[in-house]
Amino acid sequence: MAFYTKLGAIPPKRHIQFRRPDGKLYSEEVFGTEGFVGPTSTLYHIHPPTQVTGWKPIYACRPEYVEREVMRMRHVRSAPMLPKGDPVTGRTVLFGNDDVEMSVCVPAEPMNYHFKSGTGDECIFIHHGSGTVFTAFGTLAFRPKDYILIPKGITYRMVFDAAKAGDPAPRFLLIESVNGSHILAPPRYLSKKSSQFLEHAPYCERDLRIPTLPLTYDEAGSFEVRIKTRGFVHSYQYSYHPLDVVGWDGCYYPYIFNIDDFSPIVGKHHMPPPTHQTFEGHNFVICSFCPRLLDFHPQAIVVPYNHSNLDSDEVLYYVEGNYKARKGIESASLTLHPQGIPHGPHPGTVESSIGATKTDELAVMCDTFRPLYATKAALELDDPKYPLSWEQSASANGTGKSGNVNTWE
Repeated sequence: MAFYTKLGAIPPKRHIQFRRPDGKLYSEEVFGTEGFVGPTSTLYHIHPPTQVTGWKPIYACRPEYVEREVMRMRHVRSAPMLPKGDPVTGRTVLFGNDDVEMSVCVPAEPMNYHFKSGTGDECIFIHHGSGTVFTAFGTLAFRPKDYILIPKGITYRMVFDAAKAGDPAPRFLLIESVNGSHILAPPRYLSKKSSQFLEHAPYCERDLRIPTLPLTYDEAGSFEVRIKTRGFVHSYQYSYHPLDVVGWDGCYYPYIFNIDDFSPIVGKHHMPPPTHQTFEGHNFVICSFCPRLLDFHPQAIVVPYNHSNLDSDEVLYYVEGNYKARKGIESASLTLHPQGIPHGPHPGTVESSIGATKTDELAVMCDTFRPLYATKAALELDDPKYPLSWEQSASANGTGKSGNVNTWE
């Protein structure tokens, strides 16, 4: 995170005595990155955080990619995925490479343990459901359309509220850094001198929800913490509750940003995808395509021009809105367009979009700067006819005006 904050009880100076009510010292932990020259927070534990036992691998989590030699456009329909596992074990990797992995999770069970990733940062986009993330830094209440940013190494437990009758099952998209980089706001949004969000940024500090109380859990017992690293999830045992922090301060902590608080940048002519950028890691970016006014030149073509993004693979996760201009797309669909193959609007949709003044569509995009590969799970949900849909659309749609506007591709 860019700005300093604090929560709970902390001493007036770092690295000085800070005692518990019983007279014993709290255990100070410097929780930092990049060898003590990157963003850091300092936490104060009731118990020494080094008191762990167990350390056994329990399952492998390195995805296996298939059809690595195949380059084609893909449409993966994740809506039919059945609930399974908990908010960690239920994650199904669909696309990835050595920099980033993209998963969909439809959890069926509660997390009866705590978890942290030693691999990289996690960006969790909540499609359906609400609940609470309990972290070592405090509590984060989440709701639909929230991005939950959980930096590498932070211990947490994710708890979904019980779904009401008629509500969709909890579901989220996970974009996870696996190259050790952090998922941050784009540098062009931030002041080089103060790291403050600049005036042209599509969101700012006021839009971010940071951890709140309750913070501290002082309980004895047997508590499992699972750690993801080295291609495995490992199990550790604590004799005290792992969220035993009484206070912390610093610039490294989890937070939430809701996609509805993104302020889209609009223009006289069609704006390129970087105007929708929300976060970035090394070799990938995350964009938010939100409802917005469309281009206002009197002769504007409001759908994207055909384009060959020669350095990026592009994945779109469709959240809600009108998908009829992209044949066969539905909520929770993911499309992959690899670098080097031109893509753009389906035939007929350019003419049908002329005169439209706004779009109600919502999607999350991840562009990568190295090729993405599909997993076996993705192939099981893949529509093999998708690459032919432009030709099919030409005969089915002609140039008749449908009134549907898709502004993503």
